[in-house]
Amino acid sequence: MTDTINSRIKAIIADQAMLEPEQITDQSTPEELGIDSLGLVESIFALEEEFDISIPFNANEPDKSDFDISNMGTIIAAVERLVAEKAA
Repeated sequence: MTDTINSRIKAIIADQAMLEPEQITDQSTPEELGIDSLGLVESIFALEEEFDISIPFNANEPDKSDFDISNMGTIIAAVERLVAEKAA
């Protein structure tokens, strides 16, 4: 299931960045992918819709939120955690 979540997240981000999912690594930052603040908000809405989760409104402030958006690896880990919490 984790690989499926990973690939779905990368597909959403790739669509926003107008890239192929294979071009996205866990170390890629939104900035490196060309995603600006509006694109990041749109990506977050798409992730919430795709996985039926709620991402904290302050996700862009790591010191105030446990949802870290600094790179793809942390975004994937945070979404996986929210999906697991929802399933529990």
